[in-house]
Amino acid sequence: MVLPLKALLLNVLSIAAAYGITIVIWQHGLATEVLFGQSAAGAITVWVPIAVFAFLFGLSMDYEVFLLARIREEHDSGADTDQATVHGVARTGRLVSSAALILFLAFVALSRVPSTDVKILATALALGIIIDATIVRGILAPALVAALGPANWWIPSRRQRRPDCE
Repeated sequence: MVLPLKALLLNVLSIAAAYGITIVIWQHGLATEVLFGQSAAGAITVWVPIAVFAFLFGLSMDYEVFLLARIREEHDSGADTDQATVHGVARTGRLVSSAALILFLAFVALSRVPSTDVKILATALALGIIIDATIVRGILAPALVAALGPANWWIPSRRQRRPDCE
């Protein structure tokens, strides 16, 4: 019951960070000239945050499930939560980081197209992916799993059926 809430909280954190930095770059113009050779857009088209949310939420959930599945396997095989977390991150960390780096570079390349809306989209996705893979999935998610300990694996029991409800 704790793990899904943690996953949602961390996904919101990743997406909010990507939105915030994108706004600082494209609305407020911080380093837009240096990075893209153009002035700030001043506004972000309405479809961009929606597309960014859909893509980043799906991708970050994939990373989360991949990481936690390995941690759970280690825990089920007898390791305590701390050991399971270390082994799970050791087994999945390189793969998640490599996949994130490939996607980050692909979106950096996409940000070189002439369309400002596509540049904004590519910037937000590149930032979101790198933030999620490094800070959130690489540091925060494992730290929270280790900190929560046995609470990670708690599942509420089903209520007993009452005879008069059958």
